[in-house]
Amino acid sequence: MANSCQCVEQLFTIRSSVLAVPVPEVNVTQSQGLDYLVQFGYLEPQDPKTGALRSEQSFTQALKTFQKMAGIPQTGQLDNMTQAMMKLPRCGNKDNIELGMGARKKRYALQGSKWAKHNLTFKISEYPRGLSRDRAEKEVYEALKVWGNVTPLNFILRPFDEKVDIDIKFARRQHGDGNPFDGRGQTLAHAFFPQYGGDAHFDDDEEWTINLSSGINMFQVAAHEFGHSLGLSHSDVSTSLMAPFYRGYQRHFQLDHDDITAIQELYGQRRIKNNDVTKIIPKQTSTVTTRVPKICNDPKIDAVTMTSDGHTYIFKGKQYYRLSSYGIADGYPRDIAQDWKGVEGPIDSALHWDNGYTYIFKGDYYWKFYNFNLIYVRSIEEGFKGLPGNIDAAFVWGGNGKTYFIKGNQYWRYTLNHVDPGYPKPMSVWTGLPSHIDAALKWKNGRTYFYSGDMYYRYNDVEFNIDKSYPRPIGEWWFGCPDKEQMKQLIGDTTTVAIRQGENASVSADVPSSHNVAREKWTSTNGGRTIHLYSSHSKVFIFCYMNNLLFSMLFISLVNAKILNLIS
Repeated sequence: MANSCQCVEQLFTIRSSVLAVPVPEVNVTQSQGLDYLVQFGYLEPQDPKTGALRSEQSFTQALKTFQKMAGIPQTGQLDNMTQAMMKLPRCGNKDNIELGMGARKKRYALQGSKWAKHNLTFKISEYPRGLSRDRAEKEVYEALKVWGNVTPLNFILRPFDEKVDIDIKFARRQHGDGNPFDGRGQTLAHAFFPQYGGDAHFDDDEEWTINLSSGINMFQVAAHEFGHSLGLSHSDVSTSLMAPFYRGYQRHFQLDHDDITAIQELYGQRRIKNNDVTKIIPKQTSTVTTRVPKICNDPKIDAVTMTSDGHTYIFKGKQYYRLSSYGIADGYPRDIAQDWKGVEGPIDSALHWDNGYTYIFKGDYYWKFYNFNLIYVRSIEEGFKGLPGNIDAAFVWGGNGKTYFIKGNQYWRYTLNHVDPGYPKPMSVWTGLPSHIDAALKWKNGRTYFYSGDMYYRYNDVEFNIDKSYPRPIGEWWFGCPDKEQMKQLIGDTTTVAIRQGENASVSADVPSSHNVAREKWTSTNGGRTIHLYSSHSKVFIFCYMNNLLFSMLFISLVNAKILNLIS
């Protein structure tokens, strides 16, 4: 045992830039290790009703993936080094397990959503018990400024009673978002990605300190969490701020190259004017080719729901999509009829209850599933007496936990096995929502989201109105689609950018309608792709993809040119 402990201590000494905390004697059982791997995204949670066994191979592979993220030998065994890493204080967000597995050529990870503006407001709605308000606000601002120093982002502190973009709170145990803290040690904080609000929560059981080697450094943890709030996932670069493990107090803290590359890919560079000369903070990039999901062409959806295993699914036409932390998961879309037994798309609506069951509604019938296992098919009249057919949307409202059904300009509240007295009622009761709702969902953060056309709305269950800064585009915030506004800035204000549907992806810039030129789309020849760019100006750009953002590679002056065809 002494030799094993010595090896662990040597590892931690070698990687002191990452693990600057003492390593205690640890003992993580296989059951505890399994729970850890599930909690942080390395294994899928299992159906609690089946008691199914996992294969030894799946556990071993999950351990290797975790070891790769942690930067320790990939033994596939729950050895001392692995146990020590599992006991380290860390961020409560799940890790990005796709990193380093051959699917990506870069180390950092983009979550797939970002803020559509550069001036973001924040507040501390619940302050830490051990620090004064002034000191807490200063540390939070400095942590946000870490990212603002290398991007065009600006952060404005607002009073605690105002609506803001990023709400920060220090809380203990259960605190209302479905992700309870665990007391002192291990999980320090967690934050929501931009598409889910960007809020950041910190465990107030921790000993938060400022500029001290003891306790937990508030500035460094906050800077990490705000990386999530801005759209970054965990990185497998051990020296990166966005690595999932707490590194201990660093007197001379600075962002890693990996952090700067990632955040600038989302928001670009910071421009600073000195004596009328514009300076641009250097941008460090790595080109990665990615595909634009076909749904980006028309992000209007038919339904959205969750399943017992925690996945979120979007239904559109005859196909459905699974959402990942980046947008659309690999391997999707898939045909609804292929996986949802007995259901032919398009569907009308979908509903997920906290007991794990998922319901698909179409016409006068509904299908009850547990994950993808069909339980039965019944008529709506039989199973949901009092409800009409052809339901537009169904959801459990986070405000009271009851189930609601929407059709046209009316809604029904459903309790147990009957429609509540006094229903239906007009949709105008729901202040701030549009006249027609396509889909609705109570997501895993407990918040209720409504979808209408290509926009979505997050509802404030306390004020009974939509949250500030909503509605937002579904495509950019849920599917990881390119930001059309950024594309327009690259091409020019008079050029309209449209994303065309094709086998892989499509992006085209169309001339104004007055030019009456037929719109073009991607074509594919021997794996190559053809880009058609139209412009009414003499300036045309050639673009490449960089993880859902388009950056200019080359500027070409074309006198009186109308069309440029680039075959890559």
